[in-house]
Amino acid sequence: MTGTWVVFEGGDGVGKTTQVERLAVWLRDHETHVVVTREPGGTALGRDLRAAVMHGEHVAPRAEALLYAADRAHHIHTLVRPTLERGGVVLQDRYLDSSIVYQGQARGLGDEVERISMWATEDALPDLTIVLDMVPDPSRMGAELDRLERETAEHAALIREGFLELAARAPERYAVVDAARSVDEVFEDVLSAFQRLL
Repeated sequence: MTGTWVVFEGGDGVGKTTQVERLAVWLRDHETHVVVTREPGGTALGRDLRAAVMHGEHVAPRAEALLYAADRAHHIHTLVRPTLERGGVVLQDRYLDSSIVYQGQARGLGDEVERISMWATEDALPDLTIVLDMVPDPSRMGAELDRLERETAEHAALIREGFLELAARAPERYAVVDAARSVDEVFEDVLSAFQRLL
């Protein structure tokens, strides 16, 4: 793969979508081919799975983890890897770390979640993962929470710690950015992390 793959991670309400959009605009202004995507929901199949998991009735935790892994396998095969092979930049809202933290840690499914996803994606890892970090603040979460957000709000501190632990495990592949500042200040650090990667 010859392109560049950047994933944005962090708890709910930290501004991932905003920062993905800001970086995409900056890259397009510099005439770079950019694909913006997310998990779950980056493909047609992913959108169906996202609706089932996030807005449907209760899904057993193991079934939920397997649905995410299935979406991830399809997403990497049909969208991420082809874009990288063409030399493009992929900016992605959530990936493997979200499954490790939300399903593996917060839902108590353990290390199997990571192993299943690594198998599903043939060990695909991003070039850079930007963790937008802040003390959990319920007022920054959307007024209409989906099923998963409602269930994980009570575990917000544990989720934050999970992302920080993953970043500490592989600091060469992560950038932790203080998200409790203005959008412009956060973007300065996001752009610096991206430029260091290049």
